Amino acid sequence: MTDKLIKALAYNDEVRVYVVDGTETVAEGQRVHDTWSTATAALGRVMLGTLLLSTAEKGNSTITVRVQGNGPIGYILADGNAQGEVKSYIRNPHVSLDLNDQGKLDVRGAIGTEGQLSVVKDLGMKEPFVGQVPLISGELAEDFTYYLANSEQTASSVGLSVLVNPDETVKTAGGFMIQLLPGASEETIAALEETVNNFPLISTLMDAGKTPEDILAQLVGAENYRIIDEMPVSFSCDCSKERFGRSIQGLGAEEIEAMIAEDHGAEAVCHFCQSKYAFSEEELRALKP
Repeated sequence: MTDKLIKALAYNDEVRVYVVDGTETVAEGQRVHDTWSTATAALGRVMLGTLLLSTAEKGNSTITVRVQGNGPIGYILADGNAQGEVKSYIRNPHVSLDLNDQGKLDVRGAIGTEGQLSVVKDLGMKEPFVGQVPLISGELAEDFTYYLANSEQTASSVGLSVLVNPDETVKTAGGFMIQLLPGASEETIAALEETVNNFPLISTLMDAGKTPEDILAQLVGAENYRIIDEMPVSFSCDCSKERFGRSIQGLGAEEIEAMIAEDHGAEAVCHFCQSKYAFSEEELRALKP
């Protein structure tokens, strides 16, 4: 089943709503990085949040999200684009903590409560947009919400949720982003606040068989929205041997000569997808500037 993200306008176009089912996408991140339960939930939430932000952009825009806290995970990095592709990296994937007071995976404990969430947007301009906020929660959904309010001046609410099976695999993963558009009425704002404050976990709804359309209807009311776009989302890495070759070339002739003399070749590993690329002595010689 292909993961998907739906975009809608609601409350007479006063509100923008995105809902994503990213179960297979997060499952691939878990598989690639061999994450343990709490790390899986943290990595998945960052991937889902990155998808929600990146698909709000247009064209060939890309977004890099980095979450760096003082917890055992270290940091998480995710790259997303406007086409719904995301890739991720986690510094310490083998983190599995006791459940928190609510009986849920302790993402805050894994991420930490001191640190930063930073976003770099490459929108095809001369300079990328860079936004950074301190972590205010460590649960991540609140941190993405805080980032949108403070760095992008957009009143938003973000929900992110990952359900992990006892065997460490991902059962369900999903998220939503609600954004107020200019001119949203007080009544609309009050109605949304009431809904969001009492909304169940998306992963739990999905586990009960709810689709993104069902969740959208539950968020804003069945007759209260119109879907404006629907797109597939996936874990996708754009690494290549050519790209790594250019990186090696950038090291300079002396460094490349040392690789040939000491190791008789080189192996490059992509942090995002774990793909390995071998370079023979002949290939390295050809790369010498």
